[in-house]
Amino acid sequence: MKFSVRVNNDLGLEELRAVAAAAEQAGFDQLWISNDLFLRSAPVLAGALAAGTARISLGIAVMNPYSVHVSELAMLAATGQEVSGGRFLLGLGAGSEQFLGWAGLARARPLATTRSALVTVRALLGHADVDRALLPAWFGPQSVLRFPLARPVPVYIGAMGPKMLEMAGGHADGVLPLLYPPERYSDVRSQVLAGAARRQRDVDLPACFWVSLSDDPATARTALAEKLAYYGPSISARMLAAAGLRPGDFAPAARLAHGGHGAAQLIDDRMLALGIAGDVADVLARCRVLSRLGARHLSFGPPLGPDPVAAVRLLGDHVLPALIEEENP
Repeated sequence: MKFSVRVNNDLGLEELRAVAAAAEQAGFDQLWISNDLFLRSAPVLAGALAAGTARISLGIAVMNPYSVHVSELAMLAATGQEVSGGRFLLGLGAGSEQFLGWAGLARARPLATTRSALVTVRALLGHADVDRALLPAWFGPQSVLRFPLARPVPVYIGAMGPKMLEMAGGHADGVLPLLYPPERYSDVRSQVLAGAARRQRDVDLPACFWVSLSDDPATARTALAEKLAYYGPSISARMLAAAGLRPGDFAPAARLAHGGHGAAQLIDDRMLALGIAGDVADVLARCRVLSRLGARHLSFGPPLGPDPVAAVRLLGDHVLPALIEEENP
């Protein structure tokens, strides 16, 4: 079983360094940093972490093809691989229509745009299994990196909808499906595998969920509630409907959260169940469900807890060993 940890780019560098050190010591395989607009630059943070870690793979989840040209995405990924000694992972996705709108960016044709960017960046990064019929018209003999790559950089797709998931299965090295709730993994897995089967490909498929872990379950729930207050309205209506919710249900909490005010009291238990919050026993119980659903790569995402470093250590000390032992009794 593989394990990864995801953090937001709202963390300062020193706190992020502490999380990365704790994750590497705890035995995590990957560390992913988000690249949400108007927060800290994930490529800069990943470069700083590469200098302070030795083993753990470092990824950005996710860059979008609207604010950065695909050629620059390839430059970034190839340089990240060089700086990290081959440990870099590129996450690519259409991004949130709401957040792109803050920068005046239109999220035009998200499926086609993401597929084109994925195929193009993988071609630039040296992957041999690219469907070259899908490359853009501008791609030609001069569309090559001018410095050597030790090996192709893995490219993951951040996907949530069924068409994007199936496309990612057919063309990406891995898929990062943010699961609301985590138990949605079984549906996501079937959609990704359908795309992968058509092209006879193996794809890394982490079960990506939000977790808030603490020895004090109440503070863990509050930390997750604040996260849901901020991001709730950006979750797709179709996905929320499956959980009996609507984006508008989060609107009052979001107004407070985006204004810099606490909003946890406006997040009810139905909303909170979109992630995992509580102590070690609470987290283990739902991770075991994911394991039974076929997940062999678990990706623990922010807020992680009221103290992210302490949460990562709890995961490394108690959750990961228990899951590994159960997989290999």
